[in-house]
Amino acid sequence: MRTARIIFIILDIVTCIALIVTVMLQDSKSKGLGVLSGDSSGGGLDTFYGKTKGRTKEGILKTMTTVLAIAFAVFTIVLYLLTGRGA
Repeated sequence: MRTARIIFIILDIVTCIALIVTVMLQDSKSKGLGVLSGDSSGGGLDTFYGKTKGRTKEGILKTMTTVLAIAFAVFTIVLYLLTGRGA
């Protein structure tokens, strides 16, 4: 039982770090102070390829974030149950 606990601790830590990195890689949805400049072109990314590539990257990051968040929650619950506090 001790080995399973160690494995789930390692999986939990790795998943947590991967989740943090995935969230940090995502683009911000808000424009921030860039709205004040009046530049609505997005820095020249209005080409068809730029839009398609951005959506694909954003879609993959969103899916990865969801999967990692669910995995992190499951690993944490299993770890809680393995430590004997859930009984």
